[in-house]
Amino acid sequence: MTKNPVPNIEATCPQGSLIPVDEWKLPETSVRRSLKDAFRHILAQIRAGVAREDETFKSLDNLPELARSELQSLAPQPDARVLATSLSRELDASRSVALSSRNVIFLVAPPFSGVRSALENFPQLRRDKDADAVPWTRILPPENVLLDEQGARDWWDRQDLSRPWVIPELADFWLRHLSGLALIHELLRRVSAGGLARGLIGCSSWCWQFWSSYFEGAHLAPLTPAPMTAAMLGDWFQSLASGNGEHGVIARMADDGLYVLPMVDQLDGKKRKYSGFLRDLASVARGNPGVAFAIWQQSLRASPEEKPETVKFAEAPAEGRGSARCWVVPFDQLSLPVVPQIQGDSIGLVLHALLLHDGLDASLLALATGIPEPELGFVLARLARSDLIERADADNCWKVTAFGYPSIRRHLDGWGYPVDSF
Repeated sequence: MTKNPVPNIEATCPQGSLIPVDEWKLPETSVRRSLKDAFRHILAQIRAGVAREDETFKSLDNLPELARSELQSLAPQPDARVLATSLSRELDASRSVALSSRNVIFLVAPPFSGVRSALENFPQLRRDKDADAVPWTRILPPENVLLDEQGARDWWDRQDLSRPWVIPELADFWLRHLSGLALIHELLRRVSAGGLARGLIGCSSWCWQFWSSYFEGAHLAPLTPAPMTAAMLGDWFQSLASGNGEHGVIARMADDGLYVLPMVDQLDGKKRKYSGFLRDLASVARGNPGVAFAIWQQSLRASPEEKPETVKFAEAPAEGRGSARCWVVPFDQLSLPVVPQIQGDSIGLVLHALLLHDGLDASLLALATGIPEPELGFVLARLARSDLIERADADNCWKVTAFGYPSIRRHLDGWGYPVDSF
């Protein structure tokens, strides 16, 4: 199967309420799903060791794919402004219940959670809410983050932290290199010392895993969006598909016909049997909305008897007049990308560095990993062919894919790399 284009999931959905990082828990899953995932992971490792180098993602089902226009109708790209508005409300609520009374709040979240893009929209959000309010100042990193301690102090002295400010992603301000640590070290020192205006710092969970050990006694008390449960994912997918509310979506499993959407019996009041797909999806994605969305897009299919470019709208009363209909591929028939097995640790070093920094271009990646050319180019090409990483056209940075993230995280954990808590 040809991989459907995955939109920029950094612009993702409204999530649950903000909670302290140490209260985050993995969504519940069945013992059966846990055992099957563990078995599939072992089997994937064995297969990866003998697979051809040009092997890419292929779904194991033979159902017709949705046309791109229908896919965007059933699972459209979420709007970062929606999450920004939701996040703003949650931040106000966290202050009112004393979850965080600090001037500077850290928002820690796993990749693809959407926090970065939400914070990028905060300056405009403040202007839209109140034209007379003091706008948020977005702090952007310098072009060169390789600074010594004095250079870092001078740079921060030039930034206006005397009025509300926001850093969408802290990972942009450093490089895992002897000369690439000073900027974040100086910022955390200033935050710990106090005296700054109200600030928001978004931070990838992988970047936080590295830097939180430097200031364990500072009690920075980061917050994080609560993980998305099966019910939350179902409500979100339904709202995305319904758009302006003119129609809904009916999604059923392709193997046994059990219902996935809508979440409740909204069609004709009859009782229906529901699949555990969304529960398994929440578990596989570890409550991460961007990862769940990427898998959801890949799992949607047209009806076997229909052409992919003409997905019908159900007209029978029993199926809900005006509701779009699609089928969902079971997890057993939807193969996630597999991390290839090669001698040495170059693949692990590259993937870990990309997660620590929320993406890097090839030159900085070489500095962070110590892998020289042409070996680095070969590794990047191999990972790209496996649908595990992709290069953004805007900044030429390599980043891991949302669809490949579950496999990447599991492999890095199995290889002994320090992983995040999410």
